[in-house]
Amino acid sequence: MFIKIGFDIELAIASPMALVYLLHVHPSRRDDLFAPEIVNTWPSLPVVEEYLDAFGNQCGRVTAPFGTKQVRFQSESIIRDSGLPDEINWQAFQHDPTELPLATLQFLLPSRYCEVDSELMQFAWNQFGHTAMGWGRVQAICDFVHNHIRFDYNAARATRTAVEGFRERTGVCRDYTHLAVTLCRCMNIPARYCTGYLGDIGIPPVPYPMDFSAWFEVYLGDRWYTFDARHNTPRIGRVVMARGRGGGDVPITMAFGQNALTRFDVTTFEVDAQGCAV
Repeated sequence: MFIKIGFDIELAIASPMALVYLLHVHPSRRDDLFAPEIVNTWPSLPVVEEYLDAFGNQCGRVTAPFGTKQVRFQSESIIRDSGLPDEINWQAFQHDPTELPLATLQFLLPSRYCEVDSELMQFAWNQFGHTAMGWGRVQAICDFVHNHIRFDYNAARATRTAVEGFRERTGVCRDYTHLAVTLCRCMNIPARYCTGYLGDIGIPPVPYPMDFSAWFEVYLGDRWYTFDARHNTPRIGRVVMARGRGGGDVPITMAFGQNALTRFDVTTFEVDAQGCAV
C-alpha cells in the first residue's frame, strides 16, 4: 500500500523568534519513504539545525528574522505501508517492574499531562485490578476510556491533562491518549504517547477535518504494541511521527514568542504507485 502524507501549516508571529518543529516522519519509518522528506518554509528560512531529541524524534530549528509576519511549513510525500491493521496479541504478557528493561521505566513516571501521582492511581486499581494482566488489562483500559470520553473538536484544549479529561469526560484524540497512558502507568504498564498520520483508510470517511492523530504504545512481552483508545479498533495506515511521555514532548511546532495558528491542513490518504488517489 502507498499513502500520500503532508501538511500545510502557517503561524502568524509578532517578532523575530526561533521555531522548533517535529514534522518529519519518525526515523523508524524513514526507509519507507519514496524520497527524502523535505520540509519547505515560506519565507525561505535556513534550518539552523536538524537533530534527534531525547526520545529519538527528528526535529528541526529555524529562525524567523526581523520583519517576518508569517511562517509557513509545507511538505508532501508518499510512504509505503504494509496495509495491515494494528497487531493484536492476547498472549503478550505484563512484566513486573523489577523485570522491565531500564529504557522503559521513564514511561511509568508522571509527566506534565499524565498525572500518575493523582486520584487516578486509586481509581485505576479499583477499576482494573481484577482484570487479567497483560493485553487484556490494556484493552480493558481502552474500553473504559473510549466509553468515558465524548469526542468533540469544539471541546479541544491544549492544556487539558489526564485528570481533567477524566473529570470533564470530553475532548479529542490527545485527551483519550493522555488518560489511557496514565491509567496504564498506574497499573505498572509502560506507556508512551505517539503522534502521526492516520487517515480514513479501510473505514467509511468520517465528518471531521483531517488532523494529525494521537495514540499510544505499551511495552508487553519483549516489544512495544500500538493501542488507540479513541477509535478502539485496529486501524490501517498509521504513520508515526514522534513519541514521548505525553503531548508536551512532541509539539508539532513550538514557537519561542507570541504567535497564532492561521492555517492547518493535513493530508493522508491511500494512493497508487503513481501517486493517484484510489
